[in-house]
Amino acid sequence: MEKFIPVVVVNSIEETEKILTALKNNGINTAEITFRTGCAAEAIAYARKNHSEMSIGAGTVINAEQCVKAIASGAEFIVSPGLSAAVAQICKKENIPYYPGCVTPTEIMQALDLGITTVKFFPANIYGGLKALKALSAPFPQVKFIPTGGVDRSNIDEFLAFDKVEAIGGSFFVKEALAKMSNEDGDKK
Repeated sequence: MEKFIPVVVVNSIEETEKILTALKNNGINTAEITFRTGCAAEAIAYARKNHSEMSIGAGTVINAEQCVKAIASGAEFIVSPGLSAAVAQICKKENIPYYPGCVTPTEIMQALDLGITTVKFFPANIYGGLKALKALSAPFPQVKFIPTGGVDRSNIDEFLAFDKVEAIGGSFFVKEALAKMSNEDGDKK
């Protein structure tokens, strides 16, 4: 798994191309395309076909129906804001990594019962950030975290320095990549 997982919200295929190109130009080869818009499945299929060198997953997957649709579209991993046993079962059956949102000891124990040892910690800033991750790691040393929400350039290094952080998720990666691409385009004119 790469250390950076950009959270990508797309409204069109053209937007998908622009964002993925910007991410690749920034050295990021992973994208979590969220199921927040009607074109998510189409965008995942497009990304897998046209950016096969990238790891493309589906995010904001909140039920079994979305999970099936995401996997059918080619998603290589599934991310949820919370824990869904139904989504976990589908992912296990299809041998697709599932990263559910877990912020409490009970949710982490439920994930462990489902065989999941890497969880999304969302929203990280609301649920105590790095301090909370360190506290949760004491009783759950086998768990790795993907903090998302409230992680940005001001605190990313602190999170990455903690050995229980598997990766960092966030939409700020997309904003940075698009801004850099826009600046470079402006410099060419």
